[in-house]
Amino acid sequence: MEGRPRSEATADQALAAMDRLIALSLVGQHDIAQRLGLNVTDLTCLGHLLGAGDQHLSAGDLATRAHLTTGAVTGVLDRLERAGYARREPDPADRRRVRIVLREAASERVTAVYGSFYRGLLELFADYTPDEVAVLHDWFTRAAELMRTQLEEIRRGRGTTG
Repeated sequence: MEGRPRSEATADQALAAMDRLIALSLVGQHDIAQRLGLNVTDLTCLGHLLGAGDQHLSAGDLATRAHLTTGAVTGVLDRLERAGYARREPDPADRRRVRIVLREAASERVTAVYGSFYRGLLELFADYTPDEVAVLHDWFTRAAELMRTQLEEIRRGRGTTG
């Protein structure tokens, strides 16, 4: 499989393109969250729950993945329950813990909004060779880790400023 011919780009051009994508994504996430009856934080947490699949997360697990306090996750779970996306139930392995279970319609409701976008992204990936997709995967994974590290530093008051 051959990828499409591409024009050369500098790291600065790539960063500028990434900044435009992130800005558009932030606006899009807000609009999608509203369409689903949620706020952006709730939508982010719902995404983590959907990504976990059949592995039911505890509230603490969700707090860690979403970089939120357990108190904040309590509010998120209250809203997800009211909106019909999830429910809490005792963890059969440890009755002191609560696990979060997605309602059957949750995935369908989210797919109805995100489905065409993800199909479009898969079409974009089809324009790349397997080696290029591997590079993209590596870059996204490493950039996400860098972002997590920077977020932790910012929250400790040590992140870079101005």
